[in-house]
Order: sequence, then C-alpha cells, then structure tokens
Amino acid sequence: MAPCHTHPSGAVLPAILALSQMLSNDRRVSGEDLLTAFNVGIEIQGRLMSFSSEAKNIPKKFHPPSVVGTMGSAAASAKLLALDKDQCTHALAIAASLAGAPMANAATLAKPLHIGNATRLGLEAAILAANGMEANSLILDDVPGCSGFSAFYGDYQPKALASPGKQYEFLLEKQDIAFKSFPAHLGMHWIVDAAVSVRSRFEEQYGSFDPSAIQTIVLKIPVSKYINRPYPDSEHQARHSFQYNACTALLDGEVNIKSFHDDKMFRKEIHNLLSKVVVEHPQDNEANFDKMYGEVALLLKNGDVIIGKCDTFYGHWRKPLSRESLLKKFLSNAGDILQKDQIQAVIQMVENLESVTDSSQLPLLLQ
Repeated sequence: MAPCHTHPSGAVLPAILALSQMLSNDRRVSGEDLLTAFNVGIEIQGRLMSFSSEAKNIPKKFHPPSVVGTMGSAAASAKLLALDKDQCTHALAIAASLAGAPMANAATLAKPLHIGNATRLGLEAAILAANGMEANSLILDDVPGCSGFSAFYGDYQPKALASPGKQYEFLLEKQDIAFKSFPAHLGMHWIVDAAVSVRSRFEEQYGSFDPSAIQTIVLKIPVSKYINRPYPDSEHQARHSFQYNACTALLDGEVNIKSFHDDKMFRKEIHNLLSKVVVEHPQDNEANFDKMYGEVALLLKNGDVIIGKCDTFYGHWRKPLSRESLLKKFLSNAGDILQKDQIQAVIQMVENLESVTDSSQLPLLLQ
C-alpha cells in the first residue's frame, strides 16, 4: 500500500501474469517486460490518487482498489499488449466504466472481491481496446458539466505530467509503499505497535502482563467510522476494528493471521478487555496515512497510567520492512499453499526477474 490508500500490486500483478501466459503462444514476455508493465500500473494508480485529497486519505465513498486499481490493471495490461496511444486512452476510458465499489462493503467477504474485479476488469478493458472498442478520450480530464473520473472523487483536479525522461520521477523510485506485517486494515498497524509498546512497559514495571489490573483502555485514533468497531462479530469486522486489534496486541503481544480465527476472537479475555475500551479522537490525529498516529493508554486500578504511542509503524514507508522481514512474511503466507521447493523457486525467479526470458513460467510455479 502506498501513501495513497490502495493495494497497487494486487490489482496489477495478477493481470500481467495472466497476460504473460496468454501471450506465450505468440511471443515470450520477458521479466523486464513484466516489470515495466507493473511499474506503469503502479504509476497510473498513484498519479490518479495524487489528483484528489479525498482519494489520498482514508476514503469515504469508494474503495480505492476498485477505482484506481481497475485503471492500473488496464494501464499495465495495455503496456504488455503493446497498444498504441489511442488504444491506451480507450483502455483507460473503458476501465473507468467498469470501476467503483462502495466502502460499505469493507469488513465483509465482498471486500476482497473489489481487488479481484479490479485486476479482471482492467485486463478486460485493455483487451476490448485492443479489439477496437472506443470510449471517451477525455475521461481523465476535468471537463465542466461532464463527469469523467471526477465522478469518483469530487475534488479531482488532474494535472499535466512531464513526459518520461531524465527529469521524471516514477513513484516506485520513491519506494513510498507500506507492507503490512499482519492481515488487517492498514490503520490497525499504528494501534497494534502502540499496544505492543505499552504492554512491554507494563511488563518492565510489574514483571508480567496482568489484564485484570486494567481499569480503562483509552485509544486515541483518527475519526473513521468503518474501522471503529467496538465489538466485531466476524473475522472481517475484526480486521477493521481498532478496538479488537489493540486488545489482541495487549493480550498476546502481537497480531498475526491466527488472531482472526474464532478461537482467538471469541475468548472471554478479549471480550473483557473490549469492555474497558474508551475511544478518543484528538483534533491533531488526522485520518491520513502520512500524519495519523495510534495511542494506547492503560489506566490501572492502582492509579498508574502507562502510555504507548506510534506515529510510524514497522512496515510504513518511513520505516520499511527489512528484506529478512519480507522474506519471513512471504514464507509464512506461502507455506500454507505451496511446497518448499516451489517457494524457493518463486523467490529465486522474482529476485532475478530482470534476467528472466519467459515470465509465463512464474505463474506456473504458483500452481
């Protein structure tokens, strides 16, 4: 996730991997070709979001991956299909007609569908453009009285960009992308790091963590209704609950995949901690992934107060995960699906992707 709130690779990578296989009968798509198309897809998403402050912050109406993700998939697919300028324009315009999903479906099983549709529909838009379908070439412009991309974001103000060259800085060059260390909404990572730190301070002061010693848990978080869930009753709601993630981190000292399993979610100890939570929204805590922070204060029954605060979690673009941490995450996630030899083969191919002559072999390793 970049500082603009979306999941850029999730919308782009499946589309171009599928295309690399589709095109393999006619030509080989090299690893360098794949990387170039990937970069184009990331660039389109980030640039479109940079034209709207509403899009860059925690969203209110549309789930960003369903909007800019569809556009990014179309752009990356168009690049890999070697479409000309007019065809690329039509691909993006077609994609705009296929984009958009409401935020109300966050914290439900429908949310992952958004990113799946984004990659599928973006690819479909590029294929339709390749086969002659046309659409409004001004879809990304700000045309008075005609809703193009501004239909998604009311404050959308596109700007002319310099042509790629020595003076042009691609978004991936900035490396301002966050990697989650556990599968929950990005906002949860601030509050979890704060909760882990306050638990450590409790242990330093008292020797061990004792939930029964807590009178009140005060969470200082930004205003964002869909991730403010006092008592989540499903794993998807739990992934979008400041309260649940803070209490789980306090109780277990970490949050991971298993934290969202029923046996963890519905523990009596978790419910007891949730009942002690009070939420505050300080004016200086903006719903913005560049500026927000998470703070957890434990008000103890003996009168003591212990505070933990996080303004940059581990994995944020200001504090990126190490290569070791990234590999550990990949090994953990892939271990439930792939065999060890497959995992090592994927790692080796990805780390040498620039020299790979046939990228269609990569998706075969994932089967």
